[in-house]
Amino acid sequence: MNRLALAIFLAVALAACSEKDQRSAQKSLPAADLAAGKAFAGRECKGCHGVDGRSIAPAIPHLAAQSERYLLAALQGYKAGGRSHAALKEIAAKMSDADAHNIAAYYASLPPVQPAAGAPALVSPFEQGKALAAACAKCHGADGNGGAPGIPRLAGQQPHYLVVAIQEYLNKERKAAPMHALLPTLKKRDMESLALYFASQTPAPRGAAPFGDAASGEPLTAVCGGCHGSHGVSLDSSTPSLAGQDPRYLVGAIKAYRTTRQRESMRAYVRGLSERDIESVAAFYSVQKSQAAEKGQTLVQDLTDKCERCHGAGAVDNPAMVVPKINGQDRDYLVMALRAYREDRRDNSAMHRMSLPYSDAIIDSLAAVYAARPAK
Repeated sequence: MNRLALAIFLAVALAACSEKDQRSAQKSLPAADLAAGKAFAGRECKGCHGVDGRSIAPAIPHLAAQSERYLLAALQGYKAGGRSHAALKEIAAKMSDADAHNIAAYYASLPPVQPAAGAPALVSPFEQGKALAAACAKCHGADGNGGAPGIPRLAGQQPHYLVVAIQEYLNKERKAAPMHALLPTLKKRDMESLALYFASQTPAPRGAAPFGDAASGEPLTAVCGGCHGSHGVSLDSSTPSLAGQDPRYLVGAIKAYRTTRQRESMRAYVRGLSERDIESVAAFYSVQKSQAAEKGQTLVQDLTDKCERCHGAGAVDNPAMVVPKINGQDRDYLVMALRAYREDRRDNSAMHRMSLPYSDAIIDSLAAVYAARPAK
């Protein structure tokens, strides 16, 4: 199971408080003073969140109707330093426990903010990648399986590796083909969507290579398996699969690591291979059965289904769970929050592990899904 598939299996949250905050917030809460909470909001919070709990600008979360326990845990996170917003850390540091409780209860008591009419249409990164892939079909085939000898197969390839490869062509770290003139027009999210599309295609079987000896090549790949997986099927989104790859392309790539490609670990190994060894390694990998690295067709739906385990109505209302309501939340805030977890800028090791494999294209799509849903 690769990192993105593992994240799909584990993903149960888009934004959650730290484990320490969750334990403290699970204690029974005394009755709050809503009037005092409203007064505090008028003094300290309205500049960003409004007295009505509606964010006044993109990337600021709505607080109205948010879970009281989650709001209290979030304030504790700012006070303890687990969250990094400078202004909120300063405000939280001056709050008494009663202030935090009152403000959390007040915002939780307000009616939810509903999504604005005319929200942008949801865009699937897979479908966006499919549209972009039309420009690649002449060389690589519509599904990444085509191409003349020497042209790399893209079908089933690991997505993060494909993004890195595109960037290496742009940085002239790899020898570019004429068709690569289109690459500079791609934004980072375009690259990620294109990579997800090709990663989700099923590689077609390949016949024996016209050179080398596959049987002799197999023992030479023992070192390769530590990174590229058994028989060349990589389980790491950043490491390319070699199984079923075009043999002439593999020969060229292996030789490039001797000179132009900047991977010292690869260079150290391939330096000792003879020309015949290289051809045999390529012959071995080219006939190995490969597989799609991702399921981009259903990825966003699969992720939201998993998120509902904690962010669905039953879980959010469970006093043993301290998680936020995210339906109808500000889209830019959801993007910012998940990126913060991915980059380990919020104090939650579990969320960091879950969000680490997400590309910006996937994060944007998830955020759009939840921002468009009616808040409750």
